[in-house]
Amino acid sequence: MTPIVKTILDKYEGTSPAVKANLARILMQGRLGGTGKLVILPVDQGFEHGPARSFAINPPAYDPHYHYQLAIDAGLSAYAAPLGMLEAGADTFAGQIPTILKVNSSNSWATSIAQAQTGSVEDALRLGCAAIGFTIYPGSDGIFDAMEQIRELREEAAAAGLATVIWSYPRGGDLSKDGELALDVGAYAAHMAALLGAHIIKVKLPTAHIEQKDAQKAYEGTDWAKQSDRVRHVVQSSFAGRRIVVFSGGAAKGADAVYQDARDIRDGGGNGSIIGRNTFQRPRDEAIAMLDRIVSIYQGGE
Repeated sequence: MTPIVKTILDKYEGTSPAVKANLARILMQGRLGGTGKLVILPVDQGFEHGPARSFAINPPAYDPHYHYQLAIDAGLSAYAAPLGMLEAGADTFAGQIPTILKVNSSNSWATSIAQAQTGSVEDALRLGCAAIGFTIYPGSDGIFDAMEQIRELREEAAAAGLATVIWSYPRGGDLSKDGELALDVGAYAAHMAALLGAHIIKVKLPTAHIEQKDAQKAYEGTDWAKQSDRVRHVVQSSFAGRRIVVFSGGAAKGADAVYQDARDIRDGGGNGSIIGRNTFQRPRDEAIAMLDRIVSIYQGGE
């Protein structure tokens, strides 16, 4: 274990050695192992958007083995997916990369802003996962039920020695569409995940928009034009950097924008990227090259 990783783990007071060991599995894996930076491949888009929208652009990605192999060959930190995706390659790839079981999911037909539980801590243990992943929607009508659900799941996971990753995506309620990505809202969402006991927090990169009228004054007098400064504020809101924060790759975008996001996350003190569609929707050679460049950026390159 490197001094950097030990310093990160020391910030998780009150956390069992077993959970810290699984965090260390992720932090010490792949080409960024030991640096305190992470790149995680998440493939839950089939649930969220449907198979054709997710994989038709790159047909080999219909095969769950494709994603395991992509994450391994690219030297990534972990691979996150729902139950069926992980089960489909669990034996073939056992022990080759830390996995995160996404235990709740939605679909594109639902009219409510909510997710159903589709996996369990028992499933995660059976599959040899290092962590469970869970999405909350701060602002939605169902957020309080989701908070109670993740409290129970997080407690169960911790008792079993598994870490918890919380996807915190604000939407619903009084939030405008612009507000879902607002700086104040994103920082609040990250803080909420930290308060719920997340060991790793996943949020979206925020814009400079300030949504909440009551928060306007707190943000006055600072220029939020630089994305790296906005990242730094989100990290600050995650217990002053005492929690690992990774940022979503978001919708498909050009390669230059993906690389600039990685630079801004790095320069703002974020721990890394959890990037799916922007990689697996590209041909494998292009995806490997893109992930290689992202890893290099987190290693200090340009």
